[in-house]
This record gives sequence, structure tokens and C-alpha cells, in this order.
Amino acid sequence: MKRGQKAIDAERAREIQEALIREHYLDGEPSGEWDGATQSAMQRYQEDQGWQSKTTPDSRALIKLGLGPSHEHLLNPESAMTMPAAPISADPKTAKQAPSEDSVPKQ
Repeated sequence: MKRGQKAIDAERAREIQEALIREHYLDGEPSGEWDGATQSAMQRYQEDQGWQSKTTPDSRALIKLGLGPSHEHLLNPESAMTMPAAPISADPKTAKQAPSEDSVPKQ
């Protein structure tokens, strides 16, 4: 195993297997074991999406499978910035502009 990588725990492996089974990339029942069949299924799924095809799950693949990041480690998950920011409007009437140097009070 490469330095810094963590093994996939049984519960997370089972969630990934369930999603891969639902998407028809894996057959059978989820075992919770990150085995060769699961790794191969994940690799095929990621290749089909046009992403890297290593057997370690890509974050985009997990999100697309409906298995977004875990928020267990967050102290205040209900207020954490876990969603992408709203896009900036291209309409000059509604776009927010950064203050210019002239509009910032000097101290």
C-alpha cells in the first residue's frame, strides 16, 4: 500500500459494492470486502466516466454513485461548507464586485 493511503473499511466497501451492483458493474451480494472483483468493477466504472482508472475510488466516482464524502469527522456538520459555492452571475446588474481600492476606507 502506498504511503498515506488508508484501507477501505468493511462498511464503506459494502456501500460502494451496493452502488456498483445498482449500476450493474458488480454482480452478487455486497460482502464488505475490498476484493479483486470490487476493485475491477470500480476501475471499469471510473474508466466509463472518463476518469482515472486506478482501483482506489476517485472522489468524483463516489459522489456520482451517491456516496459523497463522510461528514463524521466534522465538528459542526450542519454548518460546514460541504456544498459547492453558488456560481457567480455574469449579469453585471446582479454580479457582486470586490471593493475597489478607492472604496476601502484608509486607516
